[in-house]
Amino acid sequence: MREKVKQFGLKRILGLTAYQIIILLVLMVMLFLFSDSSVTKRIKYDTQIKNLESQIEFYHQQTEEDKEKLNELQSNKDDLEKFARENYLMKKENEEIFIIRQKELDK
Repeated sequence: MREKVKQFGLKRILGLTAYQIIILLVLMVMLFLFSDSSVTKRIKYDTQIKNLESQIEFYHQQTEEDKEKLNELQSNKDDLEKFARENYLMKKENEEIFIIRQKELDK
């Protein structure tokens, strides 16, 4: 039995003994799984990057929509007045405002 173990350790592959190859494989596995640049951390960071990129895209679209609304409000006095009345409940001096709210039904 000892002779087989000695023969196993003496066989060389690519100039390395079987023991050296096993040690190298164990070290490589440990590096990939437990280091700062591990596979699990890499996957976690990739998902975070994708989420942040989708948020960036959302805010770019929101900014474009807001710019269009702002240009529309600045160019048309009637739209500006309508916006002020609807969102800030502004009124003219001789007007009264009645707020009617629709009750939301629970499903």
